[in-house]
Amino acid sequence: MTFEIFLILVVALVIDRLVGDPDWLWERVTHPVVFFGKGIGLLDEALNRASAGAAALKMRGLAAILLLLAASILVGVVFHRLFDVLGAIGFLLEAIVVAVFLAQKSLAVHVIRVAEALRQNGLEGGRAAVSMIVGRDPKTLDEPGVCRAAIESLAENFSDGVVAPALWYAIAGLPGLFAYKMLNTADSMIGHKSPKYLHFGWASARLDDLANWPAARLSILLVAAGAHFKRGAEEARTALEVARRDHGLHRSPNSGWPEAAMAGALNIQLAGPRTYGGVKVDEPMINEPGRSIVTPEDIDAAVSVFYGACSAMTLAFAVAALIASLF
Repeated sequence: MTFEIFLILVVALVIDRLVGDPDWLWERVTHPVVFFGKGIGLLDEALNRASAGAAALKMRGLAAILLLLAASILVGVVFHRLFDVLGAIGFLLEAIVVAVFLAQKSLAVHVIRVAEALRQNGLEGGRAAVSMIVGRDPKTLDEPGVCRAAIESLAENFSDGVVAPALWYAIAGLPGLFAYKMLNTADSMIGHKSPKYLHFGWASARLDDLANWPAARLSILLVAAGAHFKRGAEEARTALEVARRDHGLHRSPNSGWPEAAMAGALNIQLAGPRTYGGVKVDEPMINEPGRSIVTPEDIDAAVSVFYGACSAMTLAFAVAALIASLF
């Protein structure tokens, strides 16, 4: 069983790397994450009432996310059993389903568009492109800021959009993958610290931090491997050193790891002061000794390291599948 899971995961990673998320498909078929979002929205509307106190909202939020996780696990079990009885066809169908929840090619494509927009349409084009992938106010960004935002998004989403779903599938199959994606979707919808969700979304945010803990740490090894493949041994060592030193400078307990590793691999500064919804967030620079002027060429280099890291992960799971087949 472990061998089959690893093998399916390798096939899924290859499919996602080659195909990604084709627009023509999702214009005709509803993406599974949309259904997750609808379930979260229904419980949000039913349970998140301002009239309830802080403690009651926390308990309601906890009950909501536990119910959603239970439902996603159940759906994962049903799909796995269905695919299991279909033999080779079921194997391929499960690999396709897993690929849908990965984000290698789609993430890289969106980030590359920022570099292309800067080159073709200048700062305003870059701001428009980066606004599609980050939450900060693009009007406050100069060209290096646009480039930093794109690279930070690439590094952060490598951890929670590629490594974490792959890891949870490897650990617990489709039930683990569906539960992780439900939790990650809930965190993005209700896990922020706005007045409406400060208490109701508390449990989703904390559980998401916990679920992403292993992937964030694993991601620095993969970024270092990608840096080694694409840039050299010295860049790989620097990626690890900066990750260990500067991960705690990020406000997130997890995002600082892959962002710091990427900053070290490229010898650039990331994070620092930025603005969300008109509110300035004053944070220190990650890898402050690095270059402060970040360019579209650095985005290209970051995508190269990212793809190297994805390849390293695919190779690691292929080796794991080979080892599992021997026992």
